[in-house]
Amino acid sequence: MRRSVSILLALLLAAAALAAPGTAARAADRLIATFSLSGTTGKFVVKNPGTAAATGWSIAFELPSGVTASNPQNAALSQNGTRVTLTPAHYINTIQAGRDTEPYSPTFALSSAAQPTTCLVNGANCDGTGDPPAPSAGVTAGYSVSGTRAKFVVANNTATALNGWTIVFDLPAGVTASAADNGSLSQNGRTVTLTPAHYNSTVRANSTTEPYSPTFSVSTSGAEPVNCRINDVNCDGTADRPPGAPGNLRSPVKTTKTASLAWDAAAPGSLPITGYEIYNGSAHAASVTGTSAVVTGLTPDTEYTFTVKAKDRKGALSAASAPLKVRTNNPADDSTPPSVPGDLRSTAKTSSTVTLAWNASTDNKGVANYDVLADGAVATTVTGTTATVTGLSPSTAYTFTVRARDLYDNVSAASTALKVTTGDIEAGHARVGYFVQWGIYGRQYFVRNLDTTGNAAKLTHINYAFGNIDPVNLTCLQGVTKGTTPNPQDPNQGDGAGDAEADYGRPFSAAQSVDGVADTGWEKLRGNFNQLKKLKAKHPHLKVLISLGGWTYSKYFSDVAATDAARKKFVSSCLDIYIKGNLPVYNGAGGPGTGAGIFDGIDLDWEWPGAEGHAGNHVSPNDKANNTLLVAEFRRQLDELGAQTGKRYQLTAFTPADPAKIEAGWDLPQINKHMDIFNVQGYDFHGAGSDNSWEPNRTGHQGNLHTDTDDPYPFHFSVENAVDVYLKAGVSPRKITIGLAYYGRGWQGVTDGGKRGEWQAAKGAAPGQFQEEAGTRGYSNLISSVPNCTISHDEQAIATSCFTGDGGQWWTFDDAWSIGKKTAWLKSKNLLGAMIWEMSGDPGVLTRALHDGLGTRVTATR
Repeated sequence: MRRSVSILLALLLAAAALAAPGTAARAADRLIATFSLSGTTGKFVVKNPGTAAATGWSIAFELPSGVTASNPQNAALSQNGTRVTLTPAHYINTIQAGRDTEPYSPTFALSSAAQPTTCLVNGANCDGTGDPPAPSAGVTAGYSVSGTRAKFVVANNTATALNGWTIVFDLPAGVTASAADNGSLSQNGRTVTLTPAHYNSTVRANSTTEPYSPTFSVSTSGAEPVNCRINDVNCDGTADRPPGAPGNLRSPVKTTKTASLAWDAAAPGSLPITGYEIYNGSAHAASVTGTSAVVTGLTPDTEYTFTVKAKDRKGALSAASAPLKVRTNNPADDSTPPSVPGDLRSTAKTSSTVTLAWNASTDNKGVANYDVLADGAVATTVTGTTATVTGLSPSTAYTFTVRARDLYDNVSAASTALKVTTGDIEAGHARVGYFVQWGIYGRQYFVRNLDTTGNAAKLTHINYAFGNIDPVNLTCLQGVTKGTTPNPQDPNQGDGAGDAEADYGRPFSAAQSVDGVADTGWEKLRGNFNQLKKLKAKHPHLKVLISLGGWTYSKYFSDVAATDAARKKFVSSCLDIYIKGNLPVYNGAGGPGTGAGIFDGIDLDWEWPGAEGHAGNHVSPNDKANNTLLVAEFRRQLDELGAQTGKRYQLTAFTPADPAKIEAGWDLPQINKHMDIFNVQGYDFHGAGSDNSWEPNRTGHQGNLHTDTDDPYPFHFSVENAVDVYLKAGVSPRKITIGLAYYGRGWQGVTDGGKRGEWQAAKGAAPGQFQEEAGTRGYSNLISSVPNCTISHDEQAIATSCFTGDGGQWWTFDDAWSIGKKTAWLKSKNLLGAMIWEMSGDPGVLTRALHDGLGTRVTATR
């Protein structure tokens, strides 16, 4: 029997191969699909009565409400509500003239014995009656699931090859997808993006991806996708359907100036509903994401006509709801305000929300709603006696009051004020480590090293450095080219620079991979981004942020911050690439959604607004004000996206230690309202620089905790002095991390001066770890490669240095001793934690000292 089946399959495949492309024309349009039912097993026999072979077909039918179909044989099956789609297996995708699908007709199990209520084959009635059908759908993706293993069969029903495809679909809440074969997937919230492997990314004309269709696991047995799209068209090949019209529009409460509206949720069309548009007559009145709204600014004692339309993800609008007439109240009918709300209290809080409750007010005509005020401004308006105020800043004190409003817009006096401080972004202490994109080259430092050194388990955040700015479009640039020159003083060094190869294009070997699994080179996500994704899977507590700018890539920050339109465009582009993960296609990698789920927020590294930075940087006297507006725009768009995904995205910044640079570019009280973490520069106070243009002739501590009493400079940098500026400006200590240097800065030709080289004459930068980085060495390289460098600990300044002897080298850096002292100090100041530049310098010694100094890592609060 096995041999006879294989012979028949071979004959069917041969016949399919001989069928001319595009033969699914008139004959295929009139295929007949006959349904039969045996117990709870359904079967479709598809017959081709025409004179030419028919290639490419599918069946769509409706089942009675509550009946489900599963366990398909000889086909793939998907069900969305009552609608079921069958896509044939590759060996019956072509039906020869005068033949049918027996003995390999599609069968499936039904949850109860039921007949289809409607049936279409290739868009025409299954019995062949009715008007001629529309042309066959060009490309479809049929879904089937058996237990927790799911499958998509992509069918190309056209006469030309399909080169490249992507399936995007939503899973039910709480369901996750993983373990893909014949493709790769990423998930962001409920939305899953499935991309093919290299060998099934091209689907020949009139063929399918079988037997290499992508499969994957779902966390809930039998889970069905919704809102399925392949190359942004419906997976079943049907045209987009707009949402249904909202129903039961009503006005629960009205006042003299407002009308509250509520309605029943609209039925979705092809795409999820993302919101509703409210109209006052023909004028647009409001946009909301839920099924209620309050229309304000109305005229008393006036009749209005309202309608509501649903809007889907692509902006398509439904038909309007039935109109509702509402007459506002006449203020002359009542002038008595409600009683004052009592017992205002906080019942819960997170790092960005506060939940409040209070006792109800009374009124002779009835209470309409309550205004909840945060620091004197209305934060939200509710009809009940509880409210959750969102969009707040971590570790920040807010003063809340509540006022009652009656049906005639009489407003009560404010309740007794309640002061609540939001939770910290981290419960415990933050450990923020920068991972540099280019570390995989000369440093040979991979994401895997974060794990093998034990450092990943001890960090709370990884900041990936750096993302650049497109000099032409003024958008976030996911670069695919190298910089114009290695010369650090070239003002155009960073123009158009980036490294998509390191980010997501380079295949890593098993020895370089976090999980020991090598890349094949065909994945849509490779490189550092894929390894960060693997690292997060192994260490779920980690937050990964993309750092934008840095010393070389800050040239165009002033431009993208200059206007409201520029800020909106720039921020939107950054979120699209890094948070939504829509990476540009590069060398077979990237594509829509491929980078989703890697980054948990944005780290801004503008060096420096309103002040000098890298040669050629654009600077404006408006930078300080525009920096505040740019930060606010990032917070706004991150919160807006978070409302859709159910996740709060973090916003941090690398900020200066120099008081002059703070004054020039950082309005700390205003920026504090939007920022989660200020990573305060705690290093580079002194140094020679690779081109000897900085301070080549005198040594000096690069990261001393306290002002050194021997410091000969007129300005006295220290970590303590830097932090003090932020605290005096009102920044909460629980938003501040201090920078630690996992590298040293060094001079050569240094005299002893009786101080072991400290603050002494020098003759330029010492040889560096790399030829182009004179005066700089990673900690591990410094300790192992600078011979006879005797370490000294300055107890008064809290600074570590080493000296090779008179006329030799002098280096300044952090070590386990200084880190222990600094962590004790920051804990005494109740600071949030420490930030590290950068992780490749540490073999595990320094982060262990940081961990020991700060204590056990505590899971972040939300």
